[in-house]
Amino acid sequence: MYYLESLILLFVLITFLQSGIDKITDWKGNVEWLNGHFKDSLLNGKVPLALGIILVLEVFTAATAVLGMYYLWSFGDVWWAMVSLVLSGITLLFLLLGQRLAKDYDGARTIVIYLMPVLFGLYVMQLF
Repeated sequence: MYYLESLILLFVLITFLQSGIDKITDWKGNVEWLNGHFKDSLLNGKVPLALGIILVLEVFTAATAVLGMYYLWSFGDVWWAMVSLVLSGITLLFLLLGQRLAKDYDGARTIVIYLMPVLFGLYVMQLF
């Protein structure tokens, strides 16, 4: 019934839940690595703040993906699924901006690969 939509939401859930857990469990390691990654960019000196913003977005995105699947299967309602996908898109655009500021064009290309299923998911959800 909602298999395609659920797979897209599971993709979002896995992507952002794992990323959020990694940031929580290895905050220091992430900050150290990202400080080096952004040392020659506008984010120099702002890594902990930027990482915190991304962490909050990722956690909310993952939580709304769970709500999206629940409401989709329980009530046929896509509102939470749409919220999750929009948050996914915003988060990925922030990540893309960071990669571009760091002049990590290969990293930016990778973010676009993640953005494609999110955009497809938004299209699919609008068909409801």
